[in-house]
Amino acid sequence: MKRETLQRLVRIGMKLLTVSQFYGVENIPPTGGVILATNHMSRIDIPLLFTIPVRPDITALVTDKYQNYKFFKWFTLTAGGIWIDRSKADFTAFREASQVIAEGRVLGIAPEGTRSEGELLEGKAGTVLLALKTGAPVLPVGISGTEMCNIEWKRLRRPHLQVHIGKALNFAPLERDTRDAQLQQYTTEIMCQIAAMLPEKYHGFYRGHPRIKEIQAQAA
Repeated sequence: MKRETLQRLVRIGMKLLTVSQFYGVENIPPTGGVILATNHMSRIDIPLLFTIPVRPDITALVTDKYQNYKFFKWFTLTAGGIWIDRSKADFTAFREASQVIAEGRVLGIAPEGTRSEGELLEGKAGTVLLALKTGAPVLPVGISGTEMCNIEWKRLRRPHLQVHIGKALNFAPLERDTRDAQLQQYTTEIMCQIAAMLPEKYHGFYRGHPRIKEIQAQAA
């Protein structure tokens, strides 16, 4: 099956099985490499982003454990996803992700590094490092509702899913003497930007962080 055909089928499936709403799609540049940094609560997150109304050239980093599941392996390969070993610093995945951005495409990545249980986990520095290496802007993305999909489907109801896309973030190069502190600061900024677009119940590790209120006040 061709990638375009899979994308069309996923769009149809999401329309039939969910009520999906996208906000802030105008923040995504029409061309050029860009990173979508998103929270990650469910296996539905990747198919949902795959149906984003703009930039059908989107792909994503996917944990390599799904290579052990025939359907998920087929889906990822057909969609052009990038396998990543989250148990180590996966330089091959980093190189392939950099190439996607260099080709002017959109890359989805979960800074948390794994699926959460509904609340944000502490972000990891990989997203920032990739942005600094490629020069690509980072767009924070807040997804809500996907953790309820299985429950709602069992009740024969369509879950309500929301995808909020924030404005682009660009980061200054790291200084040698303050590298670690800057990486932490940049990563926290991405995660607080994501949290600011989500209901408080999702804030998790970042619950109560003052930066979240600042971002929300600026957007009001």
